[in-house]
Amino acid sequence: MNKTLLLGIDVGTSSIKVSIVDALSQRNIVSVTYPDNTEREIRLPFQHWAEQSPLQWWSDVKAAIIRANQTNLYSPADIKAIGISYQMHGLVIVDEKNNVLRDAIIWCDSRTEKQAEKGLSVIGAERSLSHLLNFPGNFTASKLSWVKDNEPGIYNKIDKILLPGDYIAMQLTDRVTTTISALSEGVFWDFKQQQLSEDILQAFGFDKKLIPSLHSVFSSHGNITATAAKELNLPEGIPVTYKAGDQPNNALSLNVFEPGEIATTAGTSGVIYAVNDSLAYDKLSRVNTFAHVNHTNENNRLGVLLCINGAGISNRWIKNLVDENLSYQQMNEMASSVSIGADDLLFLPFGNGAERMLCNKQLSAEFNNINLNKHSKAHLFRAVQEGIAYAFRYGLDIMRENGMQTKVVKTGKANMFLSKVFAEAFVNATGLSLELYNTDGSVGAALGAGVGLGIYKTPQEAFAKLELLETIHPDKEKVSAYNKVYEKWKAALEKQMK
Repeated sequence: MNKTLLLGIDVGTSSIKVSIVDALSQRNIVSVTYPDNTEREIRLPFQHWAEQSPLQWWSDVKAAIIRANQTNLYSPADIKAIGISYQMHGLVIVDEKNNVLRDAIIWCDSRTEKQAEKGLSVIGAERSLSHLLNFPGNFTASKLSWVKDNEPGIYNKIDKILLPGDYIAMQLTDRVTTTISALSEGVFWDFKQQQLSEDILQAFGFDKKLIPSLHSVFSSHGNITATAAKELNLPEGIPVTYKAGDQPNNALSLNVFEPGEIATTAGTSGVIYAVNDSLAYDKLSRVNTFAHVNHTNENNRLGVLLCINGAGISNRWIKNLVDENLSYQQMNEMASSVSIGADDLLFLPFGNGAERMLCNKQLSAEFNNINLNKHSKAHLFRAVQEGIAYAFRYGLDIMRENGMQTKVVKTGKANMFLSKVFAEAFVNATGLSLELYNTDGSVGAALGAGVGLGIYKTPQEAFAKLELLETIHPDKEKVSAYNKVYEKWKAALEKQMK
């Protein structure tokens, strides 16, 4: 008897992950990460730059799918739809033959200060916030403006601009599409006019022909071509029925769709993502608002996103700096041997591009209060994980200033939340209860594809069988201890920001 299987692809910064999910049981059959023994580099040719090769993404996607097929745990012929999740805010540019014209400028790139200031001055702060819900910042529109200003020969060859997930979908289907959610994350969408932003087009001098055709998130974005099918050993014609940025997709994978529901993740970057139904914005654009996967012009569903650039990347940096051969599990065990506060050692987890929650300041990563007679490797590990948790607390307080009220946040049991030290620090520093679920971005993308194919009547139905693994509640005594350390951490941050 044939099954109905769904393929989810998650285009991350450090790797690609694919999952095959059974549509009926909503259970994951197999997941493959590629590469699984290293992490893809972020190219930094100049200060504040951050680039990756789209061709490498595609090569890794192919390798991951082929490896999944080789497990023989399912029949590729049973795959009925494909969903794609991807790192947000990147810029991929292609010519009229769909050839990539340069490496992608990715989410943590901060070269666009001049372009962002120009766009904001032309549009005006109040109009930018009330229509775009954000400043241009270092989002996709500003990155495209940088190419226009600095690489005119390349810019003049552009046929279409794409986000990373659009590029993977194009390689699968030979079609280029976009969504309201995608346009909003690039700061191309006017929420008041409910259309492509004329303000952005005019301020930066863009031709609207550069923008792909607009489709719903949950709809057909093309069908897999004969060429791609042969390369991947998949049936020709499988539709791509879902595309979304990694943070809206993470919220989807946690069944977070309605106002008041909140998701978090701590991968390369750290994010808190809260859904609301009003065109709200932070007056300093320290947190950013985008269209959620279930947003429509008739029914506002907006994701308010707090982003911390230096989350998992800080954890990876300190591990590799101390001992590249150390596993994350060993690192976490060492961190747990040190008491709360890491004996006064503090870490500021920045140094990975402009931090939006700090008004786009370019801060460095920094240890404070190092004691050569006291602090060990374990102290370094604990201080880094606590520092990341305190950065979440700092950003959460900004969201609370903007009216966010919640006591519970959902996350997948993955990445930094596999560390008991980090999970405990997050819960007690923020005062939020944390629900940990058995899911991830690639599984969410697969189930999103099921929604787009019409297997599920609603997005909520696709996640009806979501498995809650654990709930961690704040501990009164630990909350007090973490709050005391947080105040010292905050003072160190404010000192660095002067």
